[in-house]
Amino acid sequence: MLTKRRLLMCAPLALVALGAVQAKAKERVIKIEARKFRFAPNVIELKKGEAVVLELTALDFPHGFSVPDLKIRADLVMGKPVQVKLKPETAGQYGFLCDNFCGSGHEEMAGTIIVKA
Repeated sequence: MLTKRRLLMCAPLALVALGAVQAKAKERVIKIEARKFRFAPNVIELKKGEAVVLELTALDFPHGFSVPDLKIRADLVMGKPVQVKLKPETAGQYGFLCDNFCGSGHEEMAGTIIVKA
C-alpha cells in the first residue's frame, strides 16, 4: 500500500517517464517512397532542432539513401520500411541521393532536405 509520502516520492519519477514518452511521441514521421528513378517526396522541409523519423520504402528495387553532409546512409530493401532518425542542428540545404545503381536514370534519383532556422 502506498503511503502519501511514498506516493510523493514516486511522483517525480512518473513525471520523468511521462516526459520521455511524450518526447518520443513528438517525433514527426515523414514517409518517403523510392522507385526508379525518384524519391517521393524529393523535397523535405524541417525546422532546425526538429526530431523526425524518415521512413523510407523501396517499391521496385533495392535502393540506397544517402545524405553525405548529414552522415546518413541506409540500404532500402524492397517492400520493407527503414527508419532513419534525424535531428538537424544546422540550417541549410542538404542533398540526398540513391547510391545503389538502379539503372538508366539513376543519376536523376535525388532530392533535398531543407532545414530552416
